[in-house]
Amino acid sequence: MSIRVIVADDQEIVRTGLVMILNAQPDIEVIGEAADGRRAVELARRLRPDVCLFDIRMPAIDGIQATRALAGPGVEDPLAVVVITTFDLDEYVYAALRAGARGFLLKDAGTALLSQAVHAAADGDALIAPSITARLLGAFARSGPAEPAMRPIEELTEREEQILATVARGRTNSEIADELYISLSTVKTHITSLMAKLGVRNRVEIAIWAYETNRVRNG
Repeated sequence: MSIRVIVADDQEIVRTGLVMILNAQPDIEVIGEAADGRRAVELARRLRPDVCLFDIRMPAIDGIQATRALAGPGVEDPLAVVVITTFDLDEYVYAALRAGARGFLLKDAGTALLSQAVHAAADGDALIAPSITARLLGAFARSGPAEPAMRPIEELTEREEQILATVARGRTNSEIADELYISLSTVKTHITSLMAKLGVRNRVEIAIWAYETNRVRNG
């Protein structure tokens, strides 16, 4: 089964390039294109793609607003959204992840990383460009909400604390397994447990929680 993707970017040449790159992958199919955020949201709600790939700066409504409409807090059956942008700014990544994005990439990330991000989002995972992961996730420690984050529903085990730290630093499941000398299935089990205990929906929100509660500090 191919991963069904919608691409939204107001620059036709960029959008065409992204579509060509994704369609060249053996297991990815672009099923819709949009030149603005409003059209992207309409398409996504109608077609229910596996992954939405959105630019940040778009007319009508921007990529952040489109992401929030499809994947934000309170959205039933949220879609997977990866945000892709030219702009390497903390404020953008913070807003994108807060809006529910499962990935954040720069447009110079390259074909391999773009494909990885789409696959990760489709699998319920998340990928943030490695070149900016630590700094951008660290922004949560500096600009998080004034109110303290909720305590976990149930205390974390020592192993879950270790998994929490690695997720917050942008490690993939495979990297976590190698680093902690555990199986991939064990990593997935711990991450599922973390989401339940923290009351979050994905690993990006796990990372946000870790920084906002000072469980993990930038650097």
